[in-house]
Amino acid sequence: MFELWFGIVAVMFTAYVVLDGYDLGAGALHLVVARTGDERRQVLAAVGPFWDANEVWLLAAGGALFVGFPRVLAAGLSGFYLAIFLVIWTLILRAVAIEFRSHVGDVLWRAFWDAVFSLASAALAILWGAAIGNVIRGLPLGADGWFALPLFTTFGTTPPVGILDWYTVLTGVFALVALVGHGAVFLTWRTDGPVHDRSRRIAAALFAVLVLLWPAVTIATQIVNPVLFPNLAGRWMAWLGLVAAIAGIVAVFAGLRRDRGLTAFLGSSAWIVGMLVATAACLYPVMLRAVPDAAYSITAAAGGNSAGGLRSALGWWIVGFPIAIAYFVILFRVHRGKAVAAAEGQGY
Repeated sequence: MFELWFGIVAVMFTAYVVLDGYDLGAGALHLVVARTGDERRQVLAAVGPFWDANEVWLLAAGGALFVGFPRVLAAGLSGFYLAIFLVIWTLILRAVAIEFRSHVGDVLWRAFWDAVFSLASAALAILWGAAIGNVIRGLPLGADGWFALPLFTTFGTTPPVGILDWYTVLTGVFALVALVGHGAVFLTWRTDGPVHDRSRRIAAALFAVLVLLWPAVTIATQIVNPVLFPNLAGRWMAWLGLVAAIAGIVAVFAGLRRDRGLTAFLGSSAWIVGMLVATAACLYPVMLRAVPDAAYSITAAAGGNSAGGLRSALGWWIVGFPIAIAYFVILFRVHRGKAVAAAEGQGY
């Protein structure tokens, strides 16, 4: 049951990264691919029907972690207290920027909120990447299962560690490139005209950079967590994720070359899914790795709910998850086609 719920939590967080990832990337690119008022409203029209629904997956993933692994959630919320506040502020700023930019017609007003939207989106992508880097590198868990992290210490990966060091900064940059590329292929699929053309060129460049960064991040991961990759050998889910990631990268370049935005977007989604699945499969059963003493690590069994609680929660998840999937299928179906910028004063 612990293994099943580990998989459920991984699925929920992966869904969040894939779905909210494209509007984070589109937001970070907002000032680059859109240069006029109409073009910026076109970008917002592309993400507008989806962004708030996408963020619900973060709540759902947190709920799954709460019912499945309450001790893991408790330790994480306490130890990442500062980082969580930064995440909350960036989420708030993105939402406020989207909703407020068109309330006043003044050029400076809109330019300010456009900049807030772009910077908050980029910052959130970096924060999520740094968070994953912290989980992979390890956390200063004590015998009581708690930890505290300053923003940074020596920027080294050996204790005492902070939220930011050379490895977590690298994973933050890697996540930024990946999610901005994901947003670029989404805009390639969902827009036309100059925004489409710029997005397509930027997507090709970003995924070329991603291909170069991928081996560097892999080598760095082996340095900071030498027990991670040996787990790859005997775990078929990890191999499946790796194959999906490689196939996704190929699909991105093929889709961009033939100007098939949907193919590129599905390829980018497959790459993200594959990377996260492979990472989760290699980490299992450890959910919070302790450094320097791995004996204090919190595993799925140690941090999990009771068997009865997990069975009860599974019943609700089996009902709720298909409903959420159906909602998103309908949402994409209703808002299919190229995004059209709203008329002045009529929308974003």
